[in-house]
Amino acid sequence: MSNSDDRIKLLTRKRGSIKAKTDLETLSEVPDEAFGEREQFEQLYYQLVAEARSLLKRSSLPALPPPAEEGSEAGSSAPHVKAVHLELVTDLSKEAFLAALARFTARRGKPRCIHADNSTTFVGGFNELNSFLSNNSDAIQSSMNEQGIDFKFIPPYSPHFGGLWESAVKSVKHHLRRTLGLAHLTYEEMTTCLIQIEAILNSRPLVPISSDPSDLSCLTPAHFLIGRPLLSVPHNVFDDNANISRLQRFQRVEALKQHFWRRFSNEYVCSLQQRSKWRSSRGQLQEGDLVLLKDASQPPLLWLMGRVTAIEPSSDGLARIVQVNTRKGLLRRAYQNLCLLPKN
Repeated sequence: MSNSDDRIKLLTRKRGSIKAKTDLETLSEVPDEAFGEREQFEQLYYQLVAEARSLLKRSSLPALPPPAEEGSEAGSSAPHVKAVHLELVTDLSKEAFLAALARFTARRGKPRCIHADNSTTFVGGFNELNSFLSNNSDAIQSSMNEQGIDFKFIPPYSPHFGGLWESAVKSVKHHLRRTLGLAHLTYEEMTTCLIQIEAILNSRPLVPISSDPSDLSCLTPAHFLIGRPLLSVPHNVFDDNANISRLQRFQRVEALKQHFWRRFSNEYVCSLQQRSKWRSSRGQLQEGDLVLLKDASQPPLLWLMGRVTAIEPSSDGLARIVQVNTRKGLLRRAYQNLCLLPKN
């Protein structure tokens, strides 16, 4: 019994000196689909955002279920045009997603590829489309396969793989929360406000503004969508000190939109500077390596242990995703969620 206790104490002392670090790989290059002439919104990035849930719960439409805001960012005929399309849906179900996708397709055209996270909403919608294709006649299936939509899911617990659309989501959530605050909006007013915010995001400069004093224009996503800048209908100008409670309903929505624009232009333009990260690699994982799967919801002692069984190299030859065999089955994880255990 004493020998067993001694071994446990020795193992505890040895493990206590180990500080696990997740592996990192260098930042990937711009993907090939970002280049070349393409239709607008051909490559689509979907993200569900439960931001409007609390906003419309307090609205004058109590019969509505708590909705969520769906934002999609798409790259088109230039390297990452970063155009944004916003839809308001009434819940986070796959039916709501498919309905929003149908509205998007009718207005913007059918995308060839949709990038999304591993939300059950998107996975359910993907399975629904697949079951429709497989359960119909050969002629319909052949036609739909030719016009089918390819879904690509990022690894679980790896939002940095969707950094392009996450930055657009952050812009919407950050300023929408501070602009609306405790405002009570109807469904129509909320939809109008979101579409105006969409126009603001599609009017943001894609590159740092020119230093030429005679150059008063800048390249925006709107130039790739409609060929010219987006212009709104003339309205009265409302400053931040305006008493919103005394305004008419349509004036109130316009005041909220103008407040959003002031905050967004002041805070976003200042962030247009070159930033770089992940310039170096901490080493590549190999098949057979023992790793711990990082889980933010669990203490380290409860993290799953697994063995790397397959490595998924990217187009640049570097691996950022691996398959890990654990007691819960085969899991797909990014390097940033794995801690390599010492071999000696």
